[in-house]
Amino acid sequence: MTTAFKLAAIAVLFSAGAALAGPGGAGHGHGGETAYGKPGDPKKPARIVQVAMAEKDGKMSFIPDRIEVRRGEQVRFQLRNNGELDHELVLATLEENLKHAIEMQKNPDMEHDDPNAKRLQPKKTGEIVWAFTKAGEFDFSCLIPGHREAGMTGKIIVK
Repeated sequence: MTTAFKLAAIAVLFSAGAALAGPGGAGHGHGGETAYGKPGDPKKPARIVQVAMAEKDGKMSFIPDRIEVRRGEQVRFQLRNNGELDHELVLATLEENLKHAIEMQKNPDMEHDDPNAKRLQPKKTGEIVWAFTKAGEFDFSCLIPGHREAGMTGKIIVK
């Protein structure tokens, strides 16, 4: 492989990553304000919301799959994968998660460990601390190919 070809391949990958990031901050490397809030401060108080991930009888789920918060509230999502497969929780707008799910189909081994996303192996735990700065309805999904389609999606309503 020539150096020019390698550089061209890197440029394509870089521009694809930049396209994923988009103007709203979707994709990887979320560090600032987004349409659905911003990374929380783990040193500040937060409401704890426990979310379990699992699969049963061909269906996959988050429990709970609907969460209500107040605008300005910081939430510490305590995540637990009770299943036998890897799962993740990716918090974003519905539009961003649907776009990102398409990218995940192309890159199924893409792992998330961003401020708004966490991937967990079976029987493992993790957390996301998020500040909901804007009112609206937002999505959380497992974007591992096939998981969202099997029911692994939920809604956050910020009032």
